[in-house]
Amino acid sequence: MKRSLPATLLLGLSGLFLLLLIGMPFWWVVTGSFKLPQEIIARVPTMVPHSFTLQHFAKLLSGSDYPVYMINSLLVAGISTAITLVLSVPAAYAFFRLAFPGREALYRIILLAYAFPSIVVLIPLFGMFARIGLIDTLAALVIINVTFALPFSIWMLRSFFASVPKEIEEAALMDGAPPTVILRRIMIPLIAPGIASVGIFAFISAWTEYVFASVLILSDAKRTVPVGFSGIIGQYQIDWGLLLSGASLAVLPVVILFALVGRWFVSGLTEGAVK
Repeated sequence: MKRSLPATLLLGLSGLFLLLLIGMPFWWVVTGSFKLPQEIIARVPTMVPHSFTLQHFAKLLSGSDYPVYMINSLLVAGISTAITLVLSVPAAYAFFRLAFPGREALYRIILLAYAFPSIVVLIPLFGMFARIGLIDTLAALVIINVTFALPFSIWMLRSFFASVPKEIEEAALMDGAPPTVILRRIMIPLIAPGIASVGIFAFISAWTEYVFASVLILSDAKRTVPVGFSGIIGQYQIDWGLLLSGASLAVLPVVILFALVGRWFVSGLTEGAVK
């Protein structure tokens, strides 16, 4: 269908507006992290840096515990993502391909995790973790992240399993393949975009989680980037160069992840929306 010239211009202007609205903050943060302090706080802001320095990154990496926070966040987000994928793929396959008593009821029950704000269960979970000795451990954050990411991940994989023709599974069953083999050798390769989408969702959710990390983690050595970074800003009394360099490094793992599997993520969202 051919669009008229006004419609094309309107669509182009809308796209440009959204691009500027989303991209300008990232441009401001990244470029600002390389500016000299006097240029950052100048009365007239500069969109293109007139100076270049790495002193903010050097101060951040050598004068604070930011590298420790990055390692903790990478461990928590990486392990949480791996566990979420290991659990969500077979669970989604069982919910939407296998028949067992109470399947629909159980599926609705797991979605109750999103019926209440996470802050409601913060105090009960703190008391439970205190009893079993998980306070101030990265394992507590992993459990929390997996618990909240798993229901949505199972639901998200539903459309991908539904898009695979049942004839493929029936042919494998006729050849004597058990469900585990069908899942591992047939279904998983076919729903790779969906798995990539779930992985990115789980990683970003764990990477940006703040509420539980700020309560369950007590020692500075176990803090993740969102919690530790807020402490750094208070410690240095809003050092804008430090703030911008830390924000730039915090975004870097997500950018790398999208660069590696971004095309699968976009494909997964598109396929999941139309299947």
